[in-house]
Amino acid sequence: MPGSLGGHRAGRLYGRLDCRAALQAIARGGYVKHRVFFRDEATAIVAGYRPCAVCMPAEYARWKSSR
Repeated sequence: MPGSLGGHRAGRLYGRLDCRAALQAIARGGYVKHRVFFRDEATAIVAGYRPCAVCMPAEYARWKSSR
């Protein structure tokens, strides 16, 4: 497995590998060329990515309120 979280390089966001929004984008033929993987949430955050609002709503709410 490439990591426990997937991310979108162009959007600078990360989420679960089973994220509904990411899987829909992949099914439409997009997203894949910009996909990155992270070992864990801390690694994604250090890399400058934000949580996905769809599959990680609690983490996204915390991120948004801290901005």
